[in-house]
Amino acid sequence: MTKPSRLLLVLATATIAVLAAGCARSQPANLPAPDRREAPADAATMRLSFSPVVKKAAPAVVNVFSKRVVRSTVDPFWGMFMGGGIPQDRVAQSLGSGSIVRADGVILTNHHVVEGAQQIVVVTSDRREWPAKVLLDDPRADLAVLKIDPGAERLPTIAIDDSGDVQVGDLVLAIGDPFGVGQTVTNGIVSALARSGVSESGFTSFIQTDAAINPGNSGGPLVDMHGDLIGVNTAIVSGSGTSSGVGFAIPATLARQVVTAAAGGVHELVRPWLGVKSQALSEDMAKGLGLTSLQGVLAAEVWPGGPAAQAGVARGDVILSIDGKAVADPGDLNYHVATLAPGGVAHLAVRKASGAQRTLDVRLAPPPDQPPKDQRTITGANPLNGATVMNLSPAAAESLGLDPFGGHGVVVTAITGGYAANLGLQPGDFIRGVNAAPVGTVADLMTALGAQTGAWALTIERGGQTITARVQL
Repeated sequence: MTKPSRLLLVLATATIAVLAAGCARSQPANLPAPDRREAPADAATMRLSFSPVVKKAAPAVVNVFSKRVVRSTVDPFWGMFMGGGIPQDRVAQSLGSGSIVRADGVILTNHHVVEGAQQIVVVTSDRREWPAKVLLDDPRADLAVLKIDPGAERLPTIAIDDSGDVQVGDLVLAIGDPFGVGQTVTNGIVSALARSGVSESGFTSFIQTDAAINPGNSGGPLVDMHGDLIGVNTAIVSGSGTSSGVGFAIPATLARQVVTAAAGGVHELVRPWLGVKSQALSEDMAKGLGLTSLQGVLAAEVWPGGPAAQAGVARGDVILSIDGKAVADPGDLNYHVATLAPGGVAHLAVRKASGAQRTLDVRLAPPPDQPPKDQRTITGANPLNGATVMNLSPAAAESLGLDPFGGHGVVVTAITGGYAANLGLQPGDFIRGVNAAPVGTVADLMTALGAQTGAWALTIERGGQTITARVQL
């Protein structure tokens, strides 16, 4: 070790000793006895325990196991020895966590924990196993509500705190079953609020935390120092698949909405729709519009006759806030709208293209379902055999997670096999034409497919690009 290195080490050691002595002198005389445990209230009491918070919240945290049968194809090489790649059935399992939010067995978890499940088993903190059914599944919010039947027994519950007073720096605990090792508690702080772009839902404004969240924690609660649920743990950013201190939770406001709907007997949640396609502002855009900050989103498109259009929102307007809450980006706007109820009124602060700022009252409504879906699964000797298609409307687009402004026409919603699978069609593809006949509706498509022919020319749009595939049957 060089002399300068030794000097630094000595200085550091001396500094630590001085700080330790100072801390010992400055500790308040009324600190609890060492064996007394309570939630830390300030920096001076950080040496105390989170045990009271855990004792309150943990009994209501459950493990969620789901199973589904999936069909896979044998690897082509092994297929030469095993029947040429005959499809094989296998059982796929998913492990997650959840929170009991009602004493009669209503449980909140993630959609991706139970997606496609044919069997769901819930294990409560006392290690009892319960069969569960899905009351409401909300893929857009990545939330699901389950129900177990405890009979007359009242199960322990966790309260949902949707007051919205969560602040960056608040202490939080993440409770769940990471990697299936058993119930685990990790602590951290709220690192950031209103994070968007984390998932494909488009309207979720996440709570970011550095509390360790790992596979298996999904669906478990993020709790505050009162032991209340302030978020549902749902995602991590990681290069290894394990916690790297960047985890995300769905805010309790959205969770409360889903639980309330499920408890009221709703099986499919319908959210309000503004009828606006918004776009984040860049510095150049803000300067061009005469804005001094990047707050707000640009109304890039407005649906004719939609709620926003009727209230006076026009293309090129900048939406600054909704109900007094500042809007930072499109995901933030969509989240605030998603937490409201159809039929209500939202107050939009809008900067018009003229520079004038106005407050517009928007009567929220569900997305229109025109034209009707007319959903069908195609059969027969044609290249779309095995494809399920429907007419695209704003309501259908919202349910499928598609852009309502992406265009009208016939969209593929599922592929169940047949010629369509061999052709490589995918959900989200638009069928624009068959044998030079334009296709605008499912009825148009069925008429075109009804023409007997052995050669087909299909015009397909995918991701904004259009191709024509020629098929000989």
